[in-house]
Amino acid sequence: MTSRVLDLLSLADIEAARQLLTGIVRTTPLEASAPLSQRTGVPTWLKCEHLQRAGSYKVRGAYTRISRLSGAERARGVVAASAGNHAQGVALAAGLLGTRATVFMPEGAPLPKVTATKGYGAAIEYAGNSVDDALVAARRFADETGAVLIHPFDHPDVIAGQGTVGLEILDQCPDVGTIITAVGGGGLISGVAVAAKALRPQVRVIGVQASGAASYPPSLAAGAPLKLDVSATIADGIAVLRPGDLNFAHVSKLVDEFVTVTDEDLSAALLMLLERHKMVVEPAGGAAVAALLTRKLDLPGPVVAILSGGNIDPMLLLRVIEHGLASAGRFLRLSVRCADQPGELARLLARIAEQRANIVDVAHSRQNPRLSFGEVEVALSVETRGPDHSAALLGALRDGGYQVTVLSGDRP
Repeated sequence: MTSRVLDLLSLADIEAARQLLTGIVRTTPLEASAPLSQRTGVPTWLKCEHLQRAGSYKVRGAYTRISRLSGAERARGVVAASAGNHAQGVALAAGLLGTRATVFMPEGAPLPKVTATKGYGAAIEYAGNSVDDALVAARRFADETGAVLIHPFDHPDVIAGQGTVGLEILDQCPDVGTIITAVGGGGLISGVAVAAKALRPQVRVIGVQASGAASYPPSLAAGAPLKLDVSATIADGIAVLRPGDLNFAHVSKLVDEFVTVTDEDLSAALLMLLERHKMVVEPAGGAAVAALLTRKLDLPGPVVAILSGGNIDPMLLLRVIEHGLASAGRFLRLSVRCADQPGELARLLARIAEQRANIVDVAHSRQNPRLSFGEVEVALSVETRGPDHSAALLGALRDGGYQVTVLSGDRP
């Protein structure tokens, strides 16, 4: 890779992308967050890129990149690799610009993202188990067919397009002190950092990665992009094994701090956004909020947290809500052993009712080989009002002589 490719973008590059995107993308709203402001101690805002066309900021970079191709290049079509959001952005942009799009997706890509990508007109191919695997296949396809690869993050035009989010933030919150965003390969944070640091040099830019796919902290420590062996996170949108080269150059110079969040943190953030803000975002889209909820950070205010995407599989959303409730001590899965005799199940349920807990489901089994003769196992899912209520319920059951095992949720 030449040194020219690794030159950092300028504010002029981001502003040129904004001109190009006028009338194409939405200027997404900036919403105040009372619960996060209370948490951080400074005014905190949510930049709602989950409300962008195709459900994420990705269309900004995809359209910028494809629109700058020559007529001959567009005639050959474009190819991309993505777990979903870049796929939808490329498919939408390609349709608007009249070129064919082929998208390689990991085998486990969420079905709604696959369906939406097809709906925007792209052809779908599956390759491997990660975005990195799909990217290898997309490069091979580009070599074989002449299609132009639209990289999800490691290209100047893509970074410039994503950086328009930063320009909007500075327009909407001119005195912003901290911008915090999810990071996968680094396209969004690279562009946002260019815009923010040029217009407001004192602003802090903080990146957030899932702890099971955190390639930037070790790469920054080593001074060069490193590739993770595996990724394991519910945040498929930022499950990238290796930073982009151009992105790493921007991040290492312009980004102030990186933090990581667990899947439990992400679940709690999505639950808070759903309950308090009536916003549906995907796990990657809520990573910045997860960091604000769970980490003590040096945060000059006002703070703007970018909600980067809202394309979540409804089935995953159900599991995430349950996980978030469990993390908050509001949902318990219990295994209770009791005597196998008439009326015992009714007495157990009555004792739970006395504690004002809400039973979601019950399963009664005599078949577990671990059970003693004359014992049954009752599996329950129970909603509570929080950790104190959960602790009181467990205490009441154990005081009643029941052998209780907590299968999920807080363990008071």
